[in-house]
Amino acid sequence: MSLTLVIGNKNYSSWSMRPWLALKATGIAFDEVVIPLYTGDADKQRILDVTRSGKVPALVDGNVTVWDSLAIIEYAAERFPDARLWPQDVVARAHARSVSAEMHSSFMALRNECGMNIHRPVRSKPLSDDARANIARIQQIWTECRAQYGGQGPYLFGAFSGADAMFAPVIHRFRTYAIDVTPPVHAYMDTMLANAAFQEWTSGALAETLVIEKFEID
Repeated sequence: MSLTLVIGNKNYSSWSMRPWLALKATGIAFDEVVIPLYTGDADKQRILDVTRSGKVPALVDGNVTVWDSLAIIEYAAERFPDARLWPQDVVARAHARSVSAEMHSSFMALRNECGMNIHRPVRSKPLSDDARANIARIQQIWTECRAQYGGQGPYLFGAFSGADAMFAPVIHRFRTYAIDVTPPVHAYMDTMLANAAFQEWTSGALAETLVIEKFEID
């Protein structure tokens, strides 16, 4: 039985991007169902019919439903161990899970001030000190990972992993809002921007025509 991943608009739904990219980039086959966000009660009910959380993404695997981006990535890692969504080394795996969980629970100022909007023309905007602190911490994470694991490949932990998927929307945020980054961070961003699955998501986002006005205010 095939997997079904229920996601929101590719242009705006950063949380949907994470598990979609994790599955796609590691070759895990799935069917994709897009339910537009903020379009009214009918689409909201379609999401509720999949998960009582009322939120996307959600992964359906037979009689198993998993919601929340990081939970989906963890489930996929257990269900498809050959995809190697986490590093094989126990220390590297703990590191990857730690930075992924930090991404999952932190950086609220950056999220609030620089929402994911792939259609948005590239331009900077004034940011709060809290958002700039978020940006500095993310760059620190990426730089330390690349310094420690860069000899094993071009991603955060050498090979592509769930950690790269968790941080993927930040690549778009940094690009869209013209964030100044260090050379090592720029090199990592280039790696992600060149990833075939990342490009496929981006192309899909740019092809969307639905505009959510509250995400277009900046």
